[in-house]
Amino acid sequence: MTDPLTPAARALCEAMSAGFPGPGSPAALRAAARARVRDVPPPHETTANGVRVRLYGPGTSSGPGTSSGPGTGSGPGTGSGPGTASGPGTGSGPGTASGPGTASGPGTASGPGTGSGPGTASGPGTGSDPGTASGPGTGSGPGTGSGPGTASGPGTSSGPGTASGPGTGSGPGTGSGPGVGSTHAPGPGRRAVVVFAHGGGWVLCDLDTHDGLCRELAVRAGVSVVSVDYRRAPEDRFPAAEDDVYAVLEWAATRYGGPLILAGDSSGGNLAAGAALRARDAGGPSVAGVLLFYPALDHRLDSVSAEAYAEGFFHTTAHMRWYWEQYVGPGGDPVAASPGLAPDLTGLPPALVVLADCDPLRDEGLAYARRLSSAGVRTEVRLHTGVFHGFLGARGALPEADAALAGAAAWLASLCR
Repeated sequence: MTDPLTPAARALCEAMSAGFPGPGSPAALRAAARARVRDVPPPHETTANGVRVRLYGPGTSSGPGTSSGPGTGSGPGTGSGPGTASGPGTGSGPGTASGPGTASGPGTASGPGTGSGPGTASGPGTGSDPGTASGPGTGSGPGTGSGPGTASGPGTSSGPGTASGPGTGSGPGTGSGPGVGSTHAPGPGRRAVVVFAHGGGWVLCDLDTHDGLCRELAVRAGVSVVSVDYRRAPEDRFPAAEDDVYAVLEWAATRYGGPLILAGDSSGGNLAAGAALRARDAGGPSVAGVLLFYPALDHRLDSVSAEAYAEGFFHTTAHMRWYWEQYVGPGGDPVAASPGLAPDLTGLPPALVVLADCDPLRDEGLAYARRLSSAGVRTEVRLHTGVFHGFLGARGALPEADAALAGAAAWLASLCR
């Protein structure tokens, strides 16, 4: 039988799987994920409605050794591998594709304003701190002015960190700009903001394991990224993690003036999809798009791909069943925690669903995308052949990973046109 993985993906899959713990111990799995983290640059963090977040802007440099490299992934055992930084202006090249419809598109460079250090930028409009918005009245740090009584945009402040200009916050996490229920239509100087939830089966991984991916998204797409340090299972079960992502979404609606996008990989894709449903049902912040990387959407795990790729492709179906058990817990409602089983998908934002062909979760991602389309939601699917769950962690090692990220960046940019 021919191996469905590319030779490079197979070698990477074997390296990642070697010695990786089976399901059963949260501590062992978390240690395995953390063991792959290398040299994360000093982060720019704050608190958003009581939830710790890490902020990135287009001027954030990925720097040597800070992005996920060979032997890493965004599923179990993810991390920031050494020496795989993209550097300014890198891309997978015009027109490369890993499968039907998965072309990276022409000119997939790191994007304008790529700096040589965190927060520095040579392009127009980027601020001096990661995540600094370029719109009017925004300060050079999160929600604050660039000095006591001053602000970096129109509208000078009357006190430390406060400003009379539109959208300028009066302190960390607060602002007078568009809030809950507002429409975030793209416009000049209104950079899109991605609220990102990391993967790891709701149990493992953290801000550091996905630092490289968030930096790459910010630089390549020219967006601000807010990475959410949500509460993990089994210590905090459903809906704690989704509550945290939604709380950060509400915070971002008051902090930034641009379009809001929800994004996540694997279990983080579950949280992004769940938060989008909650925003629709609760009349919450207006969400411009949802970006899902190989999301976990259906607790049943009864699809063809869940059986076909149950073992031998790093992320196993047995791991995924165990993650669901930790997340939902005894007596919990797995259907409520499964966005793929939501009865009504009408009125949701446009979605991009990025999938790996050799992944137990492939078919539930496809089924969700089909349901979105049937509900009238503008939906795109990018299915990357020859790769496995978590392949975005191999940027720089797998061309499919770079193509997927370039395609996602182009899709994000299209929401702002």
